[in-house]
Amino acid sequence: MGGTVCDDARCAQNKGKTSMSSAFVVWMVVIVVVVAILVVSIFVVPQQQAYIVERFGKFHKVQFAGIHMKIPFVDRISMKTNMRVNQLNVKLETKTLDNVFVTTVASTQFRVNPENVATAYYELRDPAGQLRSYMEDALRSAIPSLTLDDAFARKDDIAADVQKTVGNEMSRFGFTVVKTLITAIDPSTQVKNAMDSINAAQREKEATRQRAQAQRIQIETQAAAEAEKTRLQGEGQANYRREIANGIVDQIKSLQAVGMDIVDVNNVVLFNQYLDVMRSLAESPNAKTVVLPTSTPGGYQDVYGQMTKALFSADEQK
Repeated sequence: MGGTVCDDARCAQNKGKTSMSSAFVVWMVVIVVVVAILVVSIFVVPQQQAYIVERFGKFHKVQFAGIHMKIPFVDRISMKTNMRVNQLNVKLETKTLDNVFVTTVASTQFRVNPENVATAYYELRDPAGQLRSYMEDALRSAIPSLTLDDAFARKDDIAADVQKTVGNEMSRFGFTVVKTLITAIDPSTQVKNAMDSINAAQREKEATRQRAQAQRIQIETQAAAEAEKTRLQGEGQANYRREIANGIVDQIKSLQAVGMDIVDVNNVVLFNQYLDVMRSLAESPNAKTVVLPTSTPGGYQDVYGQMTKALFSADEQK
């Protein structure tokens, strides 16, 4: 009997341990399932991104940066949209108003509008391709209405027109055009060489005009200087002769004051002038050969006679 009771107690104890093990396993399974459900349900959206959540294949909501939850096997993340600014470069060959073919390079910066993330995903399959088509169409409309010079001068106006046109079209699909730039307008090499030749000719023409103007000013200035020089020389010569005449008059008066008659006075004055001329010729640095009667008073008498005859002839002609 005692052995039977002991066996019954041992059996009960074993049954209790088995029940506890089963309960522990069940709880572990429940915990694992809950954790798995939580892992599947919780998701984190990084900064500058937006997740589109669909429920049973239909759009449900848009989730932005942060931690969020979804119903497992019911909700799914269909799209992870980048909210940062993207850039698209477009290279297009077109013709200007003056029939010059140019290659235009434009850069457009665009992004998804945070308020229209779902529209941007569901309405437009290829945003970059659609934006490229709109930009090429806008450029083909803007460039041909301008000449080559106007196209270079009005690049900012062209960019503004393209941005306005493309921005209005892309806004219908949930995109915002941030900025459009015309980075290059390149004509062909032949056109560039022709433009360089034209500019060089124009600059040479302007340089020739400026040189002619400078030469004219130089000639006018030199002529004015020569005229002023001649005037001053004339005034100086007149003053010099006036002073000589005044000196001669004073000399004549002085000689008459001491009792000399006019003939002797004239001889003295002329003789002094003769000596001054001879001294000037002798002191002149220029190489000259002057043949004059230098015997005195014979040579002086000849000069005096010639001068007297010249004065008498002048008086008779008057």
